[in-house]
Amino acid sequence: MVSSAFFQIQPPRKSNQPNSPISFFNGNIAQSCSLPKKNMIFLPTIGSDGDTNSEGLGKGALELLESFLSFFSTSLVYFINPPLHPSVDPKHVLTGNFAPVDELPPIDCLVVEGELSQSLNGTYIRNGPNPLHQPRGPHHLFEGDGMLHSIRLSDGRATFCSRYVKTYKYALEDNVGFPIFPNILSGFHSFGLANTSLSLFSNRLFALGESDLPYSIHLSEEGDIETIGRCDFDGKAFVNMTAHPKIDPETGETFAFRCSSIPPYITFFSIDKEGSKQQDVPIFSMTNPTFVHDFSITKQYIVFSESQIEMNPLRLMMCKGMPVSAELDKVPRIGVLPRYASTDSEIRWFEAPGFNAMHAVNAWEEGDEEIILVAPNAISTENLFHNIEKVHFSLEKVRINLRNGSVTRTTLSQKNLELGSINPSYVGKRNRYAYMGIGEMIPKMSGVVKIDMDLECEVSRRPYGAGCFGGEPIFVAKDGASGEDEGYIVSYVHDENSGASRFVVMDANSQTLDVVAAVKLPRRVPYGFHGLFVKDGDIREIY
Repeated sequence: MVSSAFFQIQPPRKSNQPNSPISFFNGNIAQSCSLPKKNMIFLPTIGSDGDTNSEGLGKGALELLESFLSFFSTSLVYFINPPLHPSVDPKHVLTGNFAPVDELPPIDCLVVEGELSQSLNGTYIRNGPNPLHQPRGPHHLFEGDGMLHSIRLSDGRATFCSRYVKTYKYALEDNVGFPIFPNILSGFHSFGLANTSLSLFSNRLFALGESDLPYSIHLSEEGDIETIGRCDFDGKAFVNMTAHPKIDPETGETFAFRCSSIPPYITFFSIDKEGSKQQDVPIFSMTNPTFVHDFSITKQYIVFSESQIEMNPLRLMMCKGMPVSAELDKVPRIGVLPRYASTDSEIRWFEAPGFNAMHAVNAWEEGDEEIILVAPNAISTENLFHNIEKVHFSLEKVRINLRNGSVTRTTLSQKNLELGSINPSYVGKRNRYAYMGIGEMIPKMSGVVKIDMDLECEVSRRPYGAGCFGGEPIFVAKDGASGEDEGYIVSYVHDENSGASRFVVMDANSQTLDVVAAVKLPRRVPYGFHGLFVKDGDIREIY
């Protein structure tokens, strides 16, 4: 961990902007929000107004620091991992619609096709990597400071906005003017990127990245996005949390976990409806630092996959290679833990050879003996981080028999499907439909398909068209809907031919997922990761 004293070298920059890094460091943002300050972690003040010699000293120190960091990054590139592979070469990675964009304040947009339903009154917001500074040396697609792209819909009108998540790392690097932390995929714990997803629970909206704690986000009525601060749940959380917490739609409970490079490699916990974190349940029976990115819940269980992918930053620190590896001799397992277990003595492991799930679609129980898990299975896991275009994701329905220990798998689609979603009212219970992105190169999707998990096949499809690519399809239920698929699918779609981006609304209940509305966006939206739709009623309850 780098101490805050290490950064006490930047001469102060006066700013009257409430969202500037300096005001964020001083905790001024907390004064303008209703989130209890005790729940937030704020950043140290950099520089001192009383130091009359700080300008010259600070400039020299910054130059020295920048030279050191440049040397350090060069060493990483040329001595630890020579030469740069295209998958981590910024000149290759940050091109086209993967290139970063600047922040954009709220701006009105034009509806160019159809009409926006009143059921869509709310905000679609999506997270993704967007480097603040040009990387020094290697840079992976999964890295980059988190940027939120939102579109607020109100009575047929649309307002678009893009803002960085003002993380600890962002504020430090924005203040000194250059990158400080080297890129090693997930970064340093507590200096995370918050670039992966968003989640709404306990009446709070969070931007998430698994190498840090959640960052609380506020959505204004004008369509702007504000970072409130890093939330540690009254000091009960520790270092980091998954980017994919699961919310039980019936109880309001949130279930989550954190990973570590030292034992216990994974620890589960829950957060009650009021936002109080419950006791940790460390899983010592996982004996390797497996990369666990997502998981599922059922009414009684937590279900997660132990894949062949292992993530151990200590390997890089000890010059023993890159921190991510595919252990192809390892037999993947599925862990099943009672939701309210107090120790890992209650966990059961089921071997699932060849099953490597990075994301989960849903899980549920059938009777007293079986658990059903639906998830994309990554084929060719050795390419997951450095040749992802060679990885194929086959959507599977996995049946786990708790009585006899058997695991049977059914392929729902041979197509390359990932980044899926369901009607969120069905999380943890039996559902019929899933909406999956058609993978071109994750997270770049050429269309969306609707999967019927009862019929175990694809029933609808909507390609975006030649040269057009979207991301994760998000389901939004119609107001008063009674059927599971009565609603819309929304996504940003980018046209690589024209360079323009749109917000697209599709009818989830139509045979061809018909486009019922499209909004022209004021500039392109880079490809990103996960998002969600927050209805107006929920926005008003966020504090």
